[in-house]
Parts: sequence; C-alpha cells; structure tokens
Amino acid sequence: MNAYSSFAPPAQTASAMLPGAGRPEFGQASASAMGMKWSALHDAAGVVAALAGLAAEPVRPEIRNFPALMRDSGGARRMIADQGVDDLAALMEPGLAALLAVHARGVNPAPAALALWQEFHAARNALLALGRTAARLAPRRLA
Repeated sequence: MNAYSSFAPPAQTASAMLPGAGRPEFGQASASAMGMKWSALHDAAGVVAALAGLAAEPVRPEIRNFPALMRDSGGARRMIADQGVDDLAALMEPGLAALLAVHARGVNPAPAALALWQEFHAARNALLALGRTAARLAPRRLA
C-alpha cells in the first residue's frame, strides 16, 4: 500500500494553514471533501462486506444525504462529523489493507471482515445519529 491514504487528502503543510486559526475552513469545498470521504468509506465497506460473505447494503437517503446535512448544520456538529468521518477512515483503511493481505495469501478473511464490518456500522450509526439530531433541530420552513 502506498504512503498516501485513499480516504483522506495529504496532510497540509504549516504554511497552508492560517496562523492561530487552527484547522482552515473551505466552506463548500470542505463539505465536498467530506462527501468524497464518506463515499469512499462506503465503497470500502462494500468490499469488507463482500469479504465477510455479506450482501451489498442499499444506500438509504439518510446515508447518502449525511454530508450535505452536516454541511448545512455547521458549527460544532459539522466539526464533530468531520472528525468522525476522519476517525472512521482511520479505522477502515488499515483494516481493509489487512483483510486484502490475508485474502491475497489464500486465508479466509470472513471472520475478521465481519468484525470490521460491525465496527464500521457501529461508528457510522453514531454519526448518523448526529445527523438525525441536526435534522430534528433544523428550523422548519412554513409553506
């Protein structure tokens, strides 16, 4: 596996960050980055499911719309969602690499793949709960 993560962009240099501002905000572009990571995570989860011998999971609207919902919620919820997606990528990337290495050696990866799949779902469900809370607290539009 190469040194660059397939789930996260390369780390920014210190000169690219604003001094004293912490993590830079890129507005719509950062939401798009979260959407790409979110999609890549679900692609990886599909591979893990296949290695576990499970059927592909249908993509429900709640899952598909999560990045946009977090973009619209903004503030602390968005920061938590960004960190959660990064944490989920940190879980999935080495796990999937290990499963593929085991599979390449001819060993059955199903038990380990099932464990990784269950961890993915538990972490993703926590993030989706954050999204449900954001949707519930969103201001309602009167028709």
